[in-house]
Amino acid sequence: MITITRLDKRVVVLNADLIKMIEATPDTIITLINGDTVIVRESVEEVVRRATEYQRQIRGFQVV
Repeated sequence: MITITRLDKRVVVLNADLIKMIEATPDTIITLINGDTVIVRESVEEVVRRATEYQRQIRGFQVV
């Protein structure tokens, strides 16, 4: 699970395993595997960093 901030400044926790795609348009849009989208304040790079760190922590190895 990763913490993200919606555009309205609400902080939410997202299951990083459900992320299908992240894009900048220029807003950062996270598309989930079920087709739902979440627009967040964090950059694409920051979301990727948080998701990678989450995966590394739960799986116990380095995600490349």
